[in-house]
Amino acid sequence: MSTIIREVPSDALETSRIGDFLCWVNQKFSYSFTSWDELYTWSITDIEDFWESVWEYFGVQSHTPYISVLGERVMPHARWFTEATLNYAEHSFGTSDQADDVAVTAVSQTRDDFTLTFAELRAEVARVQAGLVDLGVRKGDRVVGYLPNQPEALVAFLASASLGAIWASCAPEFGTQSVIDRFSQVEPTVLFAVPGYMYGDKDVDRTGELAEVLTALPSLTHLVSLDYGDFALDENTRERFTTGSGLNHAIDVVDYAGLGAASAGESGDLAFEPVPFDHPLFILFSSGTTGKPKAIVHSHGGILLETLKNHGLHFDLGPGSQFCWFSTTAWMMWNALVGGLVVGSAIVMIDGNPNYPDPKELWRIAANTKATVMGVAPGAIMSARKAGFNPTEEFDLSTVSQFGAAGAPLPAEGYEWVMDQFGQSVLLNVGCGGTDVCTGILQASPLTPVYSGEMSGISLGFAATAFDASGNEVIDDLGELVITQPTPSMPVTFWGPDGDARYAAAYFDKYPGVWRHGDWAKFTTGGGVVVTGRSDATLNRGGVRLGTADFYSVLDTLPEVADALVIHLEDPDGGMGQLVLFVQCESGVSFTSELSGRISRELKARLSPRHTPDEVVPVARIPLGRTGKKLEVPVKLIVQGATADSVASAGALQDPRSLDEFVEYAQSRMAKVNA
Repeated sequence: MSTIIREVPSDALETSRIGDFLCWVNQKFSYSFTSWDELYTWSITDIEDFWESVWEYFGVQSHTPYISVLGERVMPHARWFTEATLNYAEHSFGTSDQADDVAVTAVSQTRDDFTLTFAELRAEVARVQAGLVDLGVRKGDRVVGYLPNQPEALVAFLASASLGAIWASCAPEFGTQSVIDRFSQVEPTVLFAVPGYMYGDKDVDRTGELAEVLTALPSLTHLVSLDYGDFALDENTRERFTTGSGLNHAIDVVDYAGLGAASAGESGDLAFEPVPFDHPLFILFSSGTTGKPKAIVHSHGGILLETLKNHGLHFDLGPGSQFCWFSTTAWMMWNALVGGLVVGSAIVMIDGNPNYPDPKELWRIAANTKATVMGVAPGAIMSARKAGFNPTEEFDLSTVSQFGAAGAPLPAEGYEWVMDQFGQSVLLNVGCGGTDVCTGILQASPLTPVYSGEMSGISLGFAATAFDASGNEVIDDLGELVITQPTPSMPVTFWGPDGDARYAAAYFDKYPGVWRHGDWAKFTTGGGVVVTGRSDATLNRGGVRLGTADFYSVLDTLPEVADALVIHLEDPDGGMGQLVLFVQCESGVSFTSELSGRISRELKARLSPRHTPDEVVPVARIPLGRTGKKLEVPVKLIVQGATADSVASAGALQDPRSLDEFVEYAQSRMAKVNA
């Protein structure tokens, strides 16, 4: 049974935005809702009324009205708010009385920290918008950024969106091929880029990579170069890019600081191009660890409505809030982070090594910026717990009202550690969603309890459940995470030829008309939800499915283990197959047969005999994608004989060398089989 470790506060309806929304809905429709369950059920049954209420409650600014909320309840390609025109960017500058309030706090290891007010942000976007117009950017053009998580990336995104241009971004730590694999699909005309940055105390020059990217993107006409700290394009490099020397075409190089300065107008006024609800806003890319990254197209209206609902009602953000969540510009959490502005919240943009000068840095930043919503990766929580670190004793985190974790499953011990640190006054919001819908499908709200080791439930407006292989709903058992009704932030399409067909194949191939998310989940009768990993990485041992997250929840508690990755190699004859566990030891710990045995005994005792590995293999590092996810499927394919470059681009890895040991293991394994 689910164990509640935080009850819903008795005053939650009176003190939260979702409580106010519930009361507003009651007045609008003459309902008498008093609980989360009633509100959630309404949101997935009367979905047209629910999303229209989100539109009205948050005051969406439209240039032309909608004819119908939802043309037809179909998936894919449901048509929302038909005939309406709007612009996402128009909602990002606060109210008139917030003009002098801080909108953005920029924290960087490359330069000094600074802030922008809502008025200053608006003026910067107006200037860059004018500069993009000078460069010939129009509605539908693609503008891309090779930029850190700093205000210039936000400004470039909002300026592009204000014109109806389509934004996409990669973090500057991405390798050349990873950038090319992504940007070449969308054929951009303008690239914003930094020539280098600091990662901790390390200088990282990117001019060589920038030249390779420019060469590989013949559609580019302009490079907007951003001086970043001490990094700037030297005159020789600038001339080489401008003349096309060494490239296959010339690029007009423009300085970010001077962009649009001559033509922004005396008032610096900002105009917004009205676009249809489903007009592309930005393109998010899948990880690219199992093939070429998918270019997922998200819409102005869909992202706006979902962000208003998610950030306002689940995160409880609004004017006076401070949204602090570490991300790079390559992860959907960056898009979620900058979305804090549309509900009137301030945001904190962090660039650099999150563990520099020590692993306490993110906690330090949250304290310094007086964060009200703080988000970190589950791995950071477990590392802090293992190290005996007590952040609330070392830092003043009294402003934090909600603590978020996403990107990987969080073990029960992590839930309990957070509650021990922050107490009952802070809501622990563990979520699951991702790039595909650019939000959380499963998460908490101020009206839901917190369960130990389980997510608090389903996000408003998401008709989510679990299906077995035959498409039957399952409760208290693992199944495919699915969504049975349309929701606005589902993608418009995938960019490129046959985009609609590839989109349908990605999410609707197994259950026609039902979204299959690709995660393996269990919805409990107690109310919580457990996600045990990607369904394509789920272990099927002797006909019994085992979630990889169960293994990691045990291993995360062992002081000798820094990280781990588990794969299952199926037996073609239907037997038990072979379970292989790769273990990265903590610094200073040697891998021994005694440790291997203890790991196996712990897994058997705390999980089941089926969870006992057939082999425990020590490795120097566990391969992680750029967002911190373990690369279970690529490792399995390598062990089965695939080459490393065929299953994962080196630029998609946090450490390009992290697959080398697995290649060596596969070769050694094959040699033993053939001996």
